[in-house]
Amino acid sequence: MSAKYPIISITGSSGAGTTTVEQTFKKIFAREGVTASFIEGDAFHRYDRQTMKAKIAEEKALGRDFTHFNSEANELKMLESVFEEYGRRGRGRTRHYIHDADEAACYGAEPGTFTEWEEFGGTDVLFYEGLHGCVVTDEVNVAKHCDLKIGVVPVINLEWIQKIHRDKAARGYSTEAVTDTILRRMPDYVHYICPQFSLTDINFQRVPIVDTSNPFVARWIPTPAESILVIRFANPRGIDFPYLLSMMSNSYMSRANSIVVPGDKLDLAMQLIFTPLINKLVERKRRMS
Repeated sequence: MSAKYPIISITGSSGAGTTTVEQTFKKIFAREGVTASFIEGDAFHRYDRQTMKAKIAEEKALGRDFTHFNSEANELKMLESVFEEYGRRGRGRTRHYIHDADEAACYGAEPGTFTEWEEFGGTDVLFYEGLHGCVVTDEVNVAKHCDLKIGVVPVINLEWIQKIHRDKAARGYSTEAVTDTILRRMPDYVHYICPQFSLTDINFQRVPIVDTSNPFVARWIPTPAESILVIRFANPRGIDFPYLLSMMSNSYMSRANSIVVPGDKLDLAMQLIFTPLINKLVERKRRMS
């Protein structure tokens, strides 16, 4: 953690909705006059798309599953070093993983490859969004470098529905192909993704209030209005729960550290919760400068 160069980390599985959360933070940064450097977890994958496919096939031949959730599929030591360097001097390096044809046209390289590493810095905060923002293993501890850690965690069937629909629409995958990916990832999901949500400061869990019993045949993603949000604070001290409840109608406290709000109030909830937290980080930074 760094008072002078704070780091905000958004952690969630593929299809969890972390990108949507990032857009809300961009609104807050713009409104509050906060400058931010943005890095993506995909930038720290160890292999490009073709090499990863070959590695998956190689491991499968040996009777093992290999997925992007696994620590060995990612440059986690490099990610930790980027966090450490930014926290120490406000600088770092990142790159971009090119997902599709639109990004390929933008970056001038093939989908499934990486851009070159580039320096970033000179900003108020570093913002990370990806799979491993709070990961801790025997070799790395990314979580200890973060000043604000946020988990985005839909219930599992909803997460699968979102992933299936996204991968079919945006990447042209079949339902069978996405299902195979979900099955392969399950052991790594349990060992590398779930433990991070015990280390986050705040978790946002979206829970559908419509039937999602079989996510593999769901024809559409439950809308925000068809969901509720469970928001858990690891340390509720200093959180003004009466104010939050008064600002979001039909919300209530389910535990001493948790509130439940209508699903269509995600953006409002994040604006209300994170604006004072971000301002506190930036004010502390500016006092140190």
